Amino acid sequence: MSQFPVAPPESRPVLRPATPAEAVHDESATAAAPATKASGFWQAFHTRRVVWGYSFALREVVFGLIVLFCFTPWASPPVALALGLLLAQTLGNPFSTQAKKVTAKLLQYSVIGLGFGMNAHAAVQAGREGLLFTVASIAGTLVLGYLVGRWLGLGRRVVHLISCGTAICGGSAIAAVGPVLRAKDEEMSVALGTVFVLNAVALFAFPTIGHALAMTQNQFGLWCAIAIHDTSSVVGAATAYGDQALQVATTVKLARALWIIPVALGTALVFKQKGVKIKIPYFILGFVVAMLINTFVPAARPLGPLMVSLAKIGLTVTLFLIGAGLSMKVVKSVGPRPYLLGTVLWLVISMASLYVILQAV
Repeated sequence: MSQFPVAPPESRPVLRPATPAEAVHDESATAAAPATKASGFWQAFHTRRVVWGYSFALREVVFGLIVLFCFTPWASPPVALALGLLLAQTLGNPFSTQAKKVTAKLLQYSVIGLGFGMNAHAAVQAGREGLLFTVASIAGTLVLGYLVGRWLGLGRRVVHLISCGTAICGGSAIAAVGPVLRAKDEEMSVALGTVFVLNAVALFAFPTIGHALAMTQNQFGLWCAIAIHDTSSVVGAATAYGDQALQVATTVKLARALWIIPVALGTALVFKQKGVKIKIPYFILGFVVAMLINTFVPAARPLGPLMVSLAKIGLTVTLFLIGAGLSMKVVKSVGPRPYLLGTVLWLVISMASLYVILQAV
């Protein structure tokens, strides 16, 4: 699932016991602090202190408190993402390297946990309704991406990565297709940065639009699954809209994620790449197994609400970590043309799918 772009790692916390003399100022963090009259205020959060023999900075404490907040009933996916974005623009993410490693696994386990709240019969019906939309939108997005990318003069690999991320499942598709393309690190970063910035916008905008148009739970869930890039933001937006929307969105989105495999194979053929490995999203099998257990094993059903609650908490923490990785430096490093490509593709697929869903579903 989602790998996300992060700012260059700053100084890492000292995890060994320290003496008071070792409570030194973090120079690299100070350099990253805003160059304003209030710089002294921000520097205070980067200065290392010693308590009970351990060294830490206040921004690490703030990070930990926000993670704990994500476990409370007052937290929600949009709020968690907003807090992550706020942290990234002010104090920075003190655990950027560790967060990058944790995020993908945490999202996968959270999606599997959501399966314990799904009914297999309803999922099959939702999958059938979304199949035609899925095929048409993936094909249309890839073709449109190629045409718009050529018009913008972007590199072929960057165009294909952004198009795949928009068409299928955001960062997961980019992470799977990138190695097949033998894409460079900077090309992967540009594509991931574009997709995740648009993901953040969608998470806040879609529920508002859905309520304004009086969309049904089924309509909104289907629209989220098709028009929002990454699974984390799809589930986050659908959670904010309602339980039925969440079930439809998760089922259709994960069925859509399976298209990573044929698209990756097609990429290898079109770009004439040989001897490459294709990353298969095995966690989707875990989701299906959880859903089947919840549907056909009555003894396991009492565990369903607990597993779903834990999964939603995991998703909330995931979105905080994603937001904490989107510093302004990361956003600016992408440049305007990839954002323009991503925005055009996103608007087209969003508006086209919205029109069809409102008319046909």
